[in-house]
Amino acid sequence: QVQLVESGGGLVQPGGSLRLSCAASGSIGSIYSMGWYRQAPGKQRELVAAVVSGGRTNYADSVKGRFTISRDNAKNTVALQMNSLKPEDTAVYYCNVKQLPVFENYWGQGTQVTVSS
Repeated sequence: QVQLVESGGGLVQPGGSLRLSCAASGSIGSIYSMGWYRQAPGKQRELVAAVVSGGRTNYADSVKGRFTISRDNAKNTVALQMNSLKPEDTAVYYCNVKQLPVFENYWGQGTQVTVSS
């Protein structure tokens, strides 16, 4: 089992910034990707950003140019720097790890991000 602990959510005004962090521990094997998903009320969970093996990054179109994901392979951590936040970014953000060989998913407990004036 892999445990994921998230931190960094909160309330921020539109245009503000937040940084989310996630640390993985436990039975860590070969990690394919580390990333962040989010789920707003009444909506499906969606990919925000992920870093796959080799360092390639994927971003949702809605966050490109505003969010930056970074991964520390040695420490098994992943962070999401969120700038120019908008009210539509409001959601519960979940850290995700996909572990080889079967791309098994592990999830954090979620952290609330609220963008409001």
